[in-house]
Amino acid sequence: MSRNVLYLIIGALLVVVAVGGYQYYEESQKSGIEVEVGNGGLSVETK
Repeated sequence: MSRNVLYLIIGALLVVVAVGGYQYYEESQKSGIEVEVGNGGLSVETK
């Protein structure tokens, strides 16, 4: 196996890890509205 093929494989793996990390970050930073109903009444918060 030539050195160029190894560099290509390593580069592809780095791209996969970077894209996976970005997707995980975006998933953990979901924005939206949170509505809670409790003893104190209705609470609406934006995230």
